[in-house]
Amino acid sequence: MNVLIAGGAGFIGCHLTDALIDAGCKVVCADILRFGGREKLEKYLGSADFSFYETDICDERRLDEIFAAHSFDRVYHLAANSDIQKGGGDPSIDFHDTFLTTVSLLNAMRRHGAREMLFASTSAVYGDKRELLKEDTGDLRPISYYGAAKLASESFISAYSAMNGLRACVTRFPNVVGPGLTHGAVYDFIAKLRKDPAKLEILGDGKQEKPYIYVSDLVDAMLSMNYPEGVTVCNAGVETATTVRRIADIVCEEMGLDNVEYRFTGGAAGWPGDVPKFQYDLSKIHALGWRAKHTSDEAVRLAARLSL
Repeated sequence: MNVLIAGGAGFIGCHLTDALIDAGCKVVCADILRFGGREKLEKYLGSADFSFYETDICDERRLDEIFAAHSFDRVYHLAANSDIQKGGGDPSIDFHDTFLTTVSLLNAMRRHGAREMLFASTSAVYGDKRELLKEDTGDLRPISYYGAAKLASESFISAYSAMNGLRACVTRFPNVVGPGLTHGAVYDFIAKLRKDPAKLEILGDGKQEKPYIYVSDLVDAMLSMNYPEGVTVCNAGVETATTVRRIADIVCEEMGLDNVEYRFTGGAAGWPGDVPKFQYDLSKIHALGWRAKHTSDEAVRLAARLSL
């Protein structure tokens, strides 16, 4: 297949690029490089199976040039603001980077006849709900700008699918970890402990508990998706979860640090818009034949080890 990865130089995008090229696809990567990542793709530059465009996905004129130069069988839409804490300080970040990128890609697909999209959505669309989250869970009320922009994107994908015959897979990611992290608890804890190995600031009360998926497992899930008519929504995740305090313990163990003083900032949430606890119902994606190879704790430990 000929595929476009929007946000292909990001943390997940680089791993997806590797997998798709290994599978024999011709890959076009488009990324604004806000978090870097180009160096991870340099091994493919000059290959007939890979092209890279440094661009804002919201630049529809530039997108038209890219779509005109390639006949895409599928678009993987990973372009978004991935730093939820940063977006919390400025609503325009998620409006532009997370929502308008979706509209821009959908318009380009409509104009150029591309018919398949995988959209990287998120658990944040559900809001702060403590029941087991199913794909058909109703009354979705995101509590972060990021979650709202992803949910609005899902709605636009649904409309464009109905109006233009697009086939879309909306895959709702949990927290993703692995080599090449650019943000998140594992990344932050390692950075803080390198500066001061005697103490560690932990946002919230440390009891926040979420499922963490290893990036290669998530890529396998994306590659296993089917594209029937219309829109298919799937949770992708693991059946276990890890507390923030446990992440701190694992990072300290992997760094060989003892007697680190934990300093909690307090509160159930780490920051405004943070959902302290959630868990997915994974029966739908398991029925499709996919299951994660790593538990949540295993994913965190392996990510910490490979990030040192």
